[in-house]
Amino acid sequence: MNNIVVLVAGPFIIYAILALFMGAIPGAVLSKTSPGPGVMPFSPQAQRGRDVYVSEGCSYCHTQQVRPLKQDLVFGRPSTAGDYAYSTPQLLGSERNGPDLSNIGSRQPSDVWQYIHLYEPRSLVSMSIMPPYRWLFQLKAHADVNDIVVPVPPGYAPKGAVVVTTQEARELVAYLKSLKQAPLTSRAKR
Repeated sequence: MNNIVVLVAGPFIIYAILALFMGAIPGAVLSKTSPGPGVMPFSPQAQRGRDVYVSEGCSYCHTQQVRPLKQDLVFGRPSTAGDYAYSTPQLLGSERNGPDLSNIGSRQPSDVWQYIHLYEPRSLVSMSIMPPYRWLFQLKAHADVNDIVVPVPPGYAPKGAVVVTTQEARELVAYLKSLKQAPLTSRAKR
């Protein structure tokens, strides 16, 4: 009987201790992380765009974490925990097939550039391996007054139609433009 108690209780106790030290305590400590400099909550439109980012699987190819490595300096400063204060769950990405997007709102702040790049990436970046996300746009014979027309470069534009944004495309671009990193203060660098 005593062996059965040890056999059943032993693994449970070990699991509970591991869960406490590897999950609960670090989670509690990180939940108290204050936002980094310039980090603001997402606007409602950017939050919906974040949902589009997730549903389209963007984090499979793009990261949102700048490592403290020389080759990552082109993407911005190294990321800190405070950069993700309002981003739950964090969309760090699984691998970097495309560029890191941590600071894309500062590197490419133009709505037009973002729309064209989503519609036809190779029209702006000839070596891009990103697939076009044309379903985020509509083709119309004539744009309505409130439509946002995407000026797709010749050779990539559809014949006899104009490309206009959908609500999802506008929300995704709002999210991408919200991804900006403010410079770290000397205190935050520590």
